[in-house]
Amino acid sequence: MAHAQLPIAPTPASSPTAPRRRFGETMRRDAWWVQSAVSLLVLGTFVVYATWAAFQGEHYESGPYLSPFYSPLLFGDSAHAWFGPKPGWWPSALPFSAALLILWAPGGFRLTCYYYRGAYYKAFWADPPACAVGEPRDGYRGEQRFPLILQNVHRYFLYIALPFLLVLAYDVVKATRFADGAGGTTFGIGVGTLVLAANTILLGGYTLGCHALRHVVGGYLDQLSRRPARKVAYDCVSACNRGHMRWAWASLVMVMFADLYVRLCAMGVWRDVRLF
Repeated sequence: MAHAQLPIAPTPASSPTAPRRRFGETMRRDAWWVQSAVSLLVLGTFVVYATWAAFQGEHYESGPYLSPFYSPLLFGDSAHAWFGPKPGWWPSALPFSAALLILWAPGGFRLTCYYYRGAYYKAFWADPPACAVGEPRDGYRGEQRFPLILQNVHRYFLYIALPFLLVLAYDVVKATRFADGAGGTTFGIGVGTLVLAANTILLGGYTLGCHALRHVVGGYLDQLSRRPARKVAYDCVSACNRGHMRWAWASLVMVMFADLYVRLCAMGVWRDVRLF
C-alpha cells in the first residue's frame, strides 16, 4: 500500500536575519564582562611590570637566586652569566639589559598561545567582548591576514621555549648552593629556592600542556594505539592540557612574583629565610 507523501514547503529565496547587535548589546543577564575585565587587569599588569623589569638591567640576582626574567643570563656582571660581562658590540645609545636578549622567546610563546589569544582578543580588542555580546566592528578578518597570520608561528616558539624549562630547572639546583663564607658553597634551601621551584613547576605544566605539543607528540596520528610510546606521551600532555587555562594564569602570576621576590631581596627590602 502506497504511503501518502507530505507536501514539502518551498525553500524561500531569502530569509530574514536577526539585526546585528550594537557594541555591548546582549540578552545575557549574567555579569559577562567580569572575565574580560579580570583578564585585562592581570594581563595589563603583567605586561607593564615585565616591561619595566626587563629594562631595569639590575637587581635580578640575590645570592644563588636568579630572576626567571633574566634566565638564561647570557651577559652580565654576575657568576650566573654564561659569556661574561656586557658585550662590546652593544649599541651605546641603547640601555643594556640582559633580559632583552632572551625575553622575546618566552614572551612570543605566550603571545601566540591558543588560550591567551582568546583571552586578550576579548579583553583588549573586544573581539568579541563575550559570547552573544555585540562587537565594535562589522567584519571578521580572522587570522588569515597580516599581522594576525603571524600567530601561526606558535609551534616554533614552542620549540624555543622547551629548553628554557631545563635552564630554569638548573637555576633551581643552583638555588640550593649557598656561600659558606670560606669561598665555597653548602647545600641549603631557602624561601627563594621554593619560589623558583614553584615557578619552574608551573611553567612546566603550562608549556607541557601546550596544544601544539599535544599535536606534535601524537595528535596528528590516526591510530595512537599502534604507537605505544606516542600514546603515553600524548596522554601525559593531554593531562596537562585539560588544565591549560589554570596553568596559564598560575604560571603568569608566579613568574612575575618570582622576579619580584628576587628583586626585593637584592634591594634589601625583603630578607630571604633559610629553611635549612
